[in-house]
Amino acid sequence: FKGWLDVWLHPDFAEWNIESCLPKIMVPQLVIQGNDDEYGTSAQVEAIVRQSGSIVETCFLDNCGHSPHRDQETQTLEFMTQFVRNLLDR
Repeated sequence: FKGWLDVWLHPDFAEWNIESCLPKIMVPQLVIQGNDDEYGTSAQVEAIVRQSGSIVETCFLDNCGHSPHRDQETQTLEFMTQFVRNLLDR
């Protein structure tokens, strides 16, 4: 963890951003975020929706931090299942 933390907090990464890559994503996306995410923000999700080159569905989960698959396993699986079903029904 320390190595990861040192990289992300290093001044060289202060301006690091991959938003310019978002328009190149041409596949449907499901973005799931916990409302209590200690690392991600709703502004990041909004940027994905606004800038992506394809359909983006979003889901914000209550009582959930940075790991929806652990914090809200059942809800996360339900949203993922419905997302895939919707794609197959197209």
